[in-house]
Amino acid sequence: MNLHYQIQGQGQTVVLIHGLFGSADNLGLLARVLKEQYQVISLDLRNHGRSPHSEHFTYSEMAQDVVDVINQLEIQDFSVIGHSMGGKVAMAMTELAGERIENLIVLDMAPVAYQVHRHQNVFAGLKAVNQQTVTSRKEAEQLLSQHVMEPGVRQFLLKSLYKEQESFQWRFNVNALINNYSTIMGWSAVSPFSGRTLFIKGQDSEYILAEHREHIASQFPHAKAHMVANTGHWLHAEKPDTVNRIILSFLEKDTQPNN
Repeated sequence: MNLHYQIQGQGQTVVLIHGLFGSADNLGLLARVLKEQYQVISLDLRNHGRSPHSEHFTYSEMAQDVVDVINQLEIQDFSVIGHSMGGKVAMAMTELAGERIENLIVLDMAPVAYQVHRHQNVFAGLKAVNQQTVTSRKEAEQLLSQHVMEPGVRQFLLKSLYKEQESFQWRFNVNALINNYSTIMGWSAVSPFSGRTLFIKGQDSEYILAEHREHIASQFPHAKAHMVANTGHWLHAEKPDTVNRIILSFLEKDTQPNN
C-alpha cells in the first residue's frame, strides 16, 4: 500500500506516526522542531488522511506499510516516534525492522490490549455526519456535538473533514475503523526489542499505568520512561515545548560518543 507522506529537513531520519482518527499533520508541532536537525517523514496510516483505504487493518500490516515507505526511499537506519495507536504501529515495526531502528519513542501508549471502549461516542458522531448530506463544517460540528461533548475533540476530528464536490466527507475510513476496533484496542506481544526505547507518559492519562510496567519490560527491556506533568493523552499538543525537549535530548544522546 502506497501511503501518503511528506518529508521535511535533512539529516538522520525520524519517522512520525499519528494516532487513531489522525493524520500526518497531528504531529506537526514535533516535526517543526525536529526538521531543524533531522530528516522528518510524516505519514498518513492506511484508512487515514490521504492514504488509501482498506478493510484490512492490523498492526503488522500498518507497520509493514511504514517500512515499505522507508524502503522505497532507500533509507537504512531511522528513528521512529508514534503517538497512541501510532505508538503501537511503531512498536510493531520492531518485529519487521528492529535492527534498523536507532531510537523508538512511544507517546502515551503501552504494549497491551485495552479493554475499555473509549470511542463509541466518536463513532456515533462520525456515522451521524455520514448519514447526512453535510454542506458546511458548522453543520458537521452540530451533528458531532450531539455525541461528542468535548469541543477540542470535535475540532480534532473536523481536521479530517474535506469537501467532495458539493458535500463534506471524512478522510478516514469510518466503517473500517469500526469493524476493526477490537484489533485497534488489542495487541499481540512483540519479541523483546533491545534497542534504545523511550516511553513518554502524560501524567493525567490512563493509557500507561503501573500494571503495564511488566509488559513494557518484557517486550522493551532497555526502555526508559519520562512523565510529563499536568498533561493528558495529548501531551505533545498540551506541552509541546516540554515534549520536544525530552525527545531531542533522547535523540541527541544517541549521537554522543560512548553512549
